[in-house]
Amino acid sequence: MDDTLHATAKNARALVTRGELRGAALMAQLLAVPFRDRDAFADELLALPEIPDDAPDLPRGAVPYIPCSVEDIIALVRDVPVRTNDHVVDLGAGLGRVLFLTHLLTGARAHGVEIQDSLVRMARACARDLGVTEVSFEHANAAESALDGSIFFMHAPFNGPMLASVLLRVEAVAKRRPIIVAAVGMEFPGVTWLHPLPTSSVTLALYESRVAGVPHR
Repeated sequence: MDDTLHATAKNARALVTRGELRGAALMAQLLAVPFRDRDAFADELLALPEIPDDAPDLPRGAVPYIPCSVEDIIALVRDVPVRTNDHVVDLGAGLGRVLFLTHLLTGARAHGVEIQDSLVRMARACARDLGVTEVSFEHANAAESALDGSIFFMHAPFNGPMLASVLLRVEAVAKRRPIIVAAVGMEFPGVTWLHPLPTSSVTLALYESRVAGVPHR
């Protein structure tokens, strides 16, 4: 980014921490940034630290952390669409880029499940510094966690048997309430209880739950 964008991000962060930049105004700010600079701009606005090395003891099926692009987060917010009364859960939340931006853009409550303790500690520190109280992070294995929420997001965090275990836990939520599953870098063509939805992104896949006896969203 050039010096002008660095200064704009710094000013935007000050407004965010004072609670003065949210919703449509923040969306307009992000869209005004050139496409190639949006990820770096968002990370500076949120003051996210550099990504540390992955833990050496990741369980089989857990994929090293790669942050989701701002473009896919914008598509998520617009295409679902995410509402103020939603509870967004990011499975493999990393440093929290998805959750922070989704909450700031929509007001939705947001919760991250992350297996790497170092990332959880960093994300919690960012939440404190931003002054956001409705974004939380849990150090846990999503394949073993009790889950709840209305929108579940995954940025290719699992594969193989671990992914199958996570989907079983998400399905248990869908048997209680209608949910949306959003995924980047992965699709679920053989999961019969998930019905694909149209999206504006070539990389974001959206599904709504279709479980007998449970109404659609």
